[in-house]
Amino acid sequence: MSSNILIVESKNDKYFFDAIISHLNRINRNCDIEIKTPILIANNDYQLMNGSKAAELEKALKDFKADIQKREIEKIGIVVDIDNDSKEAKIKFINDCIQRIFPDSPLINNTNEFINLSFDEFNVSLACYFTNVNGQGELETLLKLIKSSDSIFADCLESWKNCLQNQGQEIKPKDFDKLWVNMYIRFDTCSKQDKKQAERKCSMSGFDYVMEEKADIWNFDHPVLDDLKKFFKMFC
Repeated sequence: MSSNILIVESKNDKYFFDAIISHLNRINRNCDIEIKTPILIANNDYQLMNGSKAAELEKALKDFKADIQKREIEKIGIVVDIDNDSKEAKIKFINDCIQRIFPDSPLINNTNEFINLSFDEFNVSLACYFTNVNGQGELETLLKLIKSSDSIFADCLESWKNCLQNQGQEIKPKDFDKLWVNMYIRFDTCSKQDKKQAERKCSMSGFDYVMEEKADIWNFDHPVLDDLKKFFKMFC
C-alpha cells in the first residue's frame, strides 16, 4: 500500500496542518493524511525538520531515499516557512537540496506542482509549499490573520509596540506575531478552567491541545488558506 509523506518544519506546523486536513475532510474531501510522531503512520507520514536549514532538509530527503527502497511511497511534500525570502529564493533553496540528494532530478518551477523523481527503479512525485501571508512570514503570521475570536488583549500589543518605537526601540515583525499569537491564545481564548493549566492548554508550547480541543479560535475558511488547501488536495 502506497504512502504519502510530508516534510514539515516543527511540531506546531504539524498540529496546524492536521487541523486543516481534518477541516477538509469534514467538508468534502477524503484526505487521509495523519500527522503524528513517530513517522510511520498508516498510509501517510509526516517528518519534522528542526527549522528549514539545508542540512535538515537534506537529511530528511536522504532518509526518504533509503525508505523508498523499503516501502512504496507515492508522493512527498515539503512545507517550509517562506520567512523573509522571495518565492524564487526559497524554490532555489529547495531545488539545491533536492539536487544534492537526487542528482539530475528535474527542477521545481513553482509551488503546488509535482516533479517526478526517478532513481534506480523507483519513481516518486514531489511538490513544495511555503507557509506565507502575501509572500512573507511563517506560521504565526498566518495564525494572526485567521483568528476568529475577539482579540482585545492581543490587539493592545499594538500600543505597546508604538510605545517601544517612541522610546527608540523596535520589535521585529516575526517576534511581534509570535507574541501576539501567544497573547491571543493565553488571554483572549483561554477558558477559566483551562487557565488552571495555562502552560499546557493556553500557550504555543501546548499547541497540540489548542488545535485538538479549541480549533474554532481559527477561521479555517479564510481565503488566505486556499492555496495551502490546494496543496493538501494534491495528496488526497
